[in-house]
Amino acid sequence: MSGDRRRVLVIEDDHDLARAVTNLLEDDGFAVSQRHDGESGLAEGVEGDYDVIVLDLMLPKRNGFSVCADLRAAGVDTPLLMLTAKEGALDEVEGLEVGADAFMHKPFENSILVAHLHALLRLHDRGRPQRLVAGPISLDPLRRSVVAYGRDVTLTPREFALLAFLMGKVNEPIAKSEILREVWGSGFDGDPNIIEVYIGYLRRKIDQAPFESVIHTVRGFGYSVRTD
Repeated sequence: MSGDRRRVLVIEDDHDLARAVTNLLEDDGFAVSQRHDGESGLAEGVEGDYDVIVLDLMLPKRNGFSVCADLRAAGVDTPLLMLTAKEGALDEVEGLEVGADAFMHKPFENSILVAHLHALLRLHDRGRPQRLVAGPISLDPLRRSVVAYGRDVTLTPREFALLAFLMGKVNEPIAKSEILREVWGSGFDGDPNIIEVYIGYLRRKIDQAPFESVIHTVRGFGYSVRTD
C-alpha cells in the first residue's frame, strides 16, 4: 500500500488541522492515516502497523493521556508525539509519564513537527534489534515484517511482540509466566490463558503444512521456538 514509506497515524479531532498535517507529512514522503476521536484512534493504533503516531491531547470519547496509556499497555511501542493547545508543564509531564516520547504545543512550526518525527524515528531505529531468524521464519523488527515459508505474514502488534520475544530465545524453553510478564506487562491481571489463544493465532498465520510448527509446547511449562 505504501511501499517503503514510513507510516504515520494522526489522531486529531480538528479535521482542518489533521488535513494540514497529513498534507505536510505526505509532501515529506510519509504515508498518513487519520482518526478523529480517541476510541477509533486507539483501535487503529493497536491493530494497525505504524512507524510513528501523532496524538492530540484533547479528543472526544477518550483523551490523549488515556489513548497513550492504553497503547503502551497493549504492547504498542511505536514512537508517539503528543500535541496540545494548552500551556503549562503539567500536561507535558503527565504525557511523558503515560508513555509519550515527545511533546509539542500548538500552534507549531511545520518544519519543527517534521523534524521531531524524524528524530523519533532515528532514536527508535537505533534501539531496534537485528533481524531474527528461526528456520523458515524471519522477523524484521525495524520494518515490523514477518516472512514465513517465503510469504509475507500480517500480524497484530501483540502477535508481533509475542513472536519476537519467542524468536529472541530460539531453542530455549520459556515459562508462561515470563511470556506473560514480558509481552503483556507485569500489571496484566487478566486470564493467563490468553497466551494459548495468541499462540494459536500465530500458528495459524505462520505454520505451513505438512511442516511441523516452529512454536513448540513445553508441557507443564511454556513454549519454545525450535529450529532442530
